[in-house]
Amino acid sequence: METSANHSMEDQFIAMRIKNRQNEYLHPSFLLESRLLEATTHGDQKEALTIIQSINKDQRPHLASIEIRSLKNSLICSCTLFTRAIIRGGVHPETAFTLSDTYILEIERQDDIVLLDKLEYQMLCHFIDVLNNEEKLPYGKTINRAITYIHDHILEDLNLHVIGKHCFVNHSYLSHLFKKEVGYSIVHYINKKRVEEAKYLLLHTTSSISEIAMLFKFCNQSYFTAQFKQFEGLTPRQFRDKHLS
Repeated sequence: METSANHSMEDQFIAMRIKNRQNEYLHPSFLLESRLLEATTHGDQKEALTIIQSINKDQRPHLASIEIRSLKNSLICSCTLFTRAIIRGGVHPETAFTLSDTYILEIERQDDIVLLDKLEYQMLCHFIDVLNNEEKLPYGKTINRAITYIHDHILEDLNLHVIGKHCFVNHSYLSHLFKKEVGYSIVHYINKKRVEEAKYLLLHTTSSISEIAMLFKFCNQSYFTAQFKQFEGLTPRQFRDKHLS
């Protein structure tokens, strides 16, 4: 059975090679693709956009019998490449894979070929933005560990006791050390990170402000609004209206 399946795939492979030659189709240059990945890994958005525009001047690979399905498959391949590139560039794998999942779902949801073409460029820019905005951790081992824990558990209830236990230090010592190395309190840092994450939901979902406040464990919408305004200079509603108007 396995031998038969292998022969079938080999026959399909040969047929595809013949068809590509007859149609004078060549896949994008491996050199160009390598340059695209290199530019993405280094966060060079201008260079990456130039390269992908060059790649897309040629015909896309035929990855399904239906045109829009083929395009979606091509974009999912691009998304996978971008994901690996920003991980190489230093983005936490969980962050990169979550971003990848978000875009793959959007690719599947979209049924307009023109918008799908535009989505690939938007996706590339977003991946590079995430890489370039990734917070570097120039602190000591304990604080780096605390910050990584905060990032990974940002939707959970966070407090000094829980984080201190994870970092194998007393919560009072962690509080003192965090303020000394980072420059402000750990609570301030958590709220700042939650506001940064909330901005994405305000722009890319229809979730209400109260729902977003609850998701990020703010005690109520008023406190969320106050914290958001402290960091962004606008209320969540003003922020959403400004960028979506």
